[in-house]
Amino acid sequence: MAQKVLKVLFVDDEPNLLSAVKRAFHKIQDFKIDTAESGKEGIEKIKQDGPYAVVVSDLRMPGMDGIQFLTRVKELSPDTVRIMLTGYADIQTAIEAINSGNVFRFLTKPCSTDTLLQTVQAGIEQYKLIKAEKELLEKTLKGCVKMLMEVLSLSNMEAFGRASRVTRYALWIGRELQYQPMWKLETAAMLSQLGCFMLPEEAFLKMYRGEELRGEEKQLMDMHPSIAAQLIRHIPRLESIAEIIIYQEKHYDGSGFPIDSVSGEKIPIESRILKVALDFDLLLYRKYSPSEAYELMAKRQGVYDPKILPILKKIAHIQSEYETTMVKIEELKEGMIIAEDVFTIDGRLLIRQGYEVSAPLIEKLKNFAKTIGVEEPIKVFAPTHSEQRTS
Repeated sequence: MAQKVLKVLFVDDEPNLLSAVKRAFHKIQDFKIDTAESGKEGIEKIKQDGPYAVVVSDLRMPGMDGIQFLTRVKELSPDTVRIMLTGYADIQTAIEAINSGNVFRFLTKPCSTDTLLQTVQAGIEQYKLIKAEKELLEKTLKGCVKMLMEVLSLSNMEAFGRASRVTRYALWIGRELQYQPMWKLETAAMLSQLGCFMLPEEAFLKMYRGEELRGEEKQLMDMHPSIAAQLIRHIPRLESIAEIIIYQEKHYDGSGFPIDSVSGEKIPIESRILKVALDFDLLLYRKYSPSEAYELMAKRQGVYDPKILPILKKIAHIQSEYETTMVKIEELKEGMIIAEDVFTIDGRLLIRQGYEVSAPLIEKLKNFAKTIGVEEPIKVFAPTHSEQRTS
């Protein structure tokens, strides 16, 4: 596959300067030049035609000056390398530009074509470095999360199943809220039950059935968010995920776990979403319908964010984005949802309904099919094209 040509945006209110830039760089094949005559036009181009590897902006422009423009560029496209070009060279301006817009280079007019080209090429190399490091970090993070989830699936399949379902509900809620960044919510939901790896599956099921836990079982259940947070807080970029998980059982009015003064909007929004998703999952397990679960949760004063809870009303409609079908084990695909309990041929419960199909789950079923035998076909909800998993 041919490498994508990177783009550079020049923003200046002097049309003659932009024309000169186009003439000077038109033979350069390393990158493609685009121009805008104002900060407003530049923002529109970034929204419509971005991302740009490098943005070069004049400082003094009517309406939106260069500092305001580059600060906005940083918000819209954090990886874009920003360069400022101005005829008004003073130290204070340079400091403000660097601090407000994280400017990579600060050049003064008049600037030779060679100097400008070298600076832009340095900016492109910086952009490539940023993207490469980001890609490496994201792959490392995904690998860590996958490993942790595999450990959970091996130690407590019930907790793994709950994490799978809660992730699905949390993402539905997040989409309705137009929440971003979705990866953060998804990762927190996936790891929300990680601390249950020490908890016996039978104790986990007691909690689901509403039975009283005592002694060590109760202590482990109460501590599982803290245990999960301790496990992941030292992984780069997952520090905020640890905080979300700590507060996943916190009530909106400040009661609940952990016991502190945090309440309302001070609770991470991801934690507030998770609280709704976790309790919704618990009620569905106890055979409440989605509408019944919502009505029951709506009666709990001070527990849920009043802006998030009403979204549960739409869950039944979202279910329509899945179609019911019967499949054999070899036809199972990640993203499908187990619609009915799965049993071995000798009648033992193997997988409960509601689990989202994953690679470890498929392998588990294949192994049981070879050794003991599994009742087939399996009833599943298969996502339609309108339901895409967020990465």
